Amino acid sequence: MKHALITGASRGLGLALARGLAADGWALTLTARGEAELRAAAVELGATAVPGDVTDPAHRERLARAVPELDLLVNNASGLGPVPLPALADYPVDGLRGLLESNVLAPLALIQATLPSLRKQQGAIINVSSDAAVEAYEGWGGYGATKAALEQLSRVLAAEEPEVAVWWVDPGEMRTGMLADAVGAEEAAQADEPDVVAPALLSLLARRPASGRFTRGELA
Repeated sequence: MKHALITGASRGLGLALARGLAADGWALTLTARGEAELRAAAVELGATAVPGDVTDPAHRERLARAVPELDLLVNNASGLGPVPLPALADYPVDGLRGLLESNVLAPLALIQATLPSLRKQQGAIINVSSDAAVEAYEGWGGYGATKAALEQLSRVLAAEEPEVAVWWVDPGEMRTGMLADAVGAEEAAQADEPDVVAPALLSLLARRPASGRFTRGELA
């Protein structure tokens, strides 16, 4: 049985990915800050719930101990930053510092903690990115900068860890609370549900292409 660790797994894309993997017979360890929602998801999927914040080093250590044989790490947990989305001229530096912690440093630290297991299993990493990492959208400078940093870390990691597949993926807009916070509930309601998006990302596991950047459109 293959084992996956998914962050931000209590709702949205993380939960949709967990449902898809559970349907394929994967053993799952799920983490998120919202304990009640996370435990409900774990009961639904027969998964192990480890609630907590991935920016907390002690929590990352607990996660690494929970998955001594890991085939897939999904770094899905992410912050949006200040809302309404501010222009860079007005962006609070402390807010960007916190966003870098959640969107860049925490995923890297979790990768470092789980790499021994991933190497042993010749496993894979999916880092969830965004088109804001490569396009210039007004108001998205802080969030986009963190995703651009995550993508560059992914590129270098792929070069340094040839036995581990590293995929950084832009899933496109999804009908999530984060998107509603960014653009408003009415516009967010026009986007696809995460359950529609998840199969494209999970197709990577069957195809196992070389490490690289992918968009949902390329995977569909």
